[in-house]
Amino acid sequence: MSEPHDGTSTPEAETAPASRVTVPLWQWTVELDASLVDESPTELRRQVREYAAAERRSFDLTVETPDDFTGAVMDAMQTIPRGETRTYGELAAALDTAAVAVGRACGRNPLPVVVPCHRVVAADGLGGYSGNGGVPLKKQLLELESE
Repeated sequence: MSEPHDGTSTPEAETAPASRVTVPLWQWTVELDASLVDESPTELRRQVREYAAAERRSFDLTVETPDDFTGAVMDAMQTIPRGETRTYGELAAALDTAAVAVGRACGRNPLPVVVPCHRVVAADGLGGYSGNGGVPLKKQLLELESE
């Protein structure tokens, strides 16, 4: 039997492991790995909420990317300016790998929205989005950034 909510912690903290934070993002909830950000989980949540509300155009967070292929793809994604996209193939060419490998790494991105995997698209469309909300969330993020 679960304990009643006493107001001393947020529901999002109750539903995620210690290094994971969840943030409401329109009608979806995004899970972020806070262990990769130097700032507090509270600050991480605040900045994502401001971003979704169009009160913030970029993040002022120190992100530590993993020291592996996913980290290399995350580093490449962070160079894509707001309002622009790159294809999986373009990132693959820059990283000397296959587009499918870039797509898989995008799908493993532990900081969606903050590390903008939504800015990576297929050559012939949006491609996929592994975060909660899928392609509709990706589309909404891209629309927000086109303003």
